[in-house]
Amino acid sequence: MLTFKECTLLKLEKTFNLQQVRTHKILQEWLSGTTDISEKERINLLDLKELLIDNVDDWNEQELSLHFIGPLFTFVNFSTKHFNAFAERKLSSIVEGVEMLGKPDGMIASGRREPEIPYFCFQEYKKEKDAEGDPAAQALAAMLVAQTLNKGKRPVYGCYVRGRNWFFMVLQGKTFCISQNYSSTKDEIFDIFKILKVLKQKIIEMVESQS
Repeated sequence: MLTFKECTLLKLEKTFNLQQVRTHKILQEWLSGTTDISEKERINLLDLKELLIDNVDDWNEQELSLHFIGPLFTFVNFSTKHFNAFAERKLSSIVEGVEMLGKPDGMIASGRREPEIPYFCFQEYKKEKDAEGDPAAQALAAMLVAQTLNKGKRPVYGCYVRGRNWFFMVLQGKTFCISQNYSSTKDEIFDIFKILKVLKQKIIEMVESQS
């Protein structure tokens, strides 16, 4: 059994013959997607940014999640009758003969009360330096499980956070790609919010294609 916490990118690459690439069409399409930000959303994001600037170096993981990440996801509103946002839920599957198990900090998955098929996996770390574990690998491990549960029919989206820095990911087949960092204490917070809103639209399109 391989738990998400013990994963490193090297271990995942060797175990599952994965390849990291610097650019990926699906990631670029996601990151460059367009959506509107209302004036109310803009004001809320500016307030969140100021709160983060004052506290990001002192908050622990739970405080970062409670005061910043949670509200940001709430503004996007991933709660629908077809899929929902979940936190600390067990995620497991047999991936190429290897049992994988963990509890990602967050995921967007089909289902209302319990997660069923994950579309997006999220991992957060408060520390920007010398954090315990490997958030990129833990996110990728969860994405591998999600890929298996999706029967490899679609790309899997992911994200991990180190303090103020957000990194977005995609996994398709044996190839994965990680974006450059987006700083949530700068005006890039608006880019982060747009990327999450575009993600919601992509998930809606996935759900509609299944019906």
